[in-house]
Amino acid sequence: MSLAEILAPLMRPAFTLGTTPTSWAELLGFVTGVLTVWLVVRQNVWNWPIGVASVTLFGAVFLTVELYADAALQVVYVVLGLYGWWQWLYGGAGRTPLPVRRTGRGEWAVLAGCGIALTAALTAVLSTRTDSDVPFWDALTTALSLLATYGQSRKLVESWWLWIAADVIYIPLYLYKGLHLTAALYVIFLGLCVAGLLAWRADLAARSLSATPPAAPPDERVARP
Repeated sequence: MSLAEILAPLMRPAFTLGTTPTSWAELLGFVTGVLTVWLVVRQNVWNWPIGVASVTLFGAVFLTVELYADAALQVVYVVLGLYGWWQWLYGGAGRTPLPVRRTGRGEWAVLAGCGIALTAALTAVLSTRTDSDVPFWDALTTALSLLATYGQSRKLVESWWLWIAADVIYIPLYLYKGLHLTAALYVIFLGLCVAGLLAWRADLAARSLSATPPAAPPDERVARP
């Protein structure tokens, strides 16, 4: 049985938005995708297995609309999902749950270098080896999403900014490709990313406050008789 035959039931239309059919894979990916990001905002570890299911569904969708980098990205997401699942459970000191933290300067430099290199490499491959009509934007969103997912797996607060940047590009890209439900999903993602940024910042601030030792009381002056 070919891959197309295996995916055929998921690619059947669940309903139609205007004149554009929406497949079962896109619909199920929508539902699990929203649930995944909502759980990430709440730092619930179950976001990882649900997220693996969601990206698998979207991988099938992206193959059908020639977003090859995005389709390949979903495979990497599965690997990062398993990595993030383990990290959130045991990545803290003494194999404790991983806490939220800020991204260090050295980490930013590495992430920026990897992002630029990955975008350039994917753009070249998509331009010369595939029939993609949006090679740069497909490559850029792929790079941003990979960096954001890695940052999320390490509970880096600034990973939300990377997701926000990716979502701002994804929304018009998916509308251009006729994936209206997926574009709507990424509008919801954008709102959830802002909520996640605020929630993780608040958690970090609360932990920093609780870790600050109380100020020593001023020396009491001895009263003269």
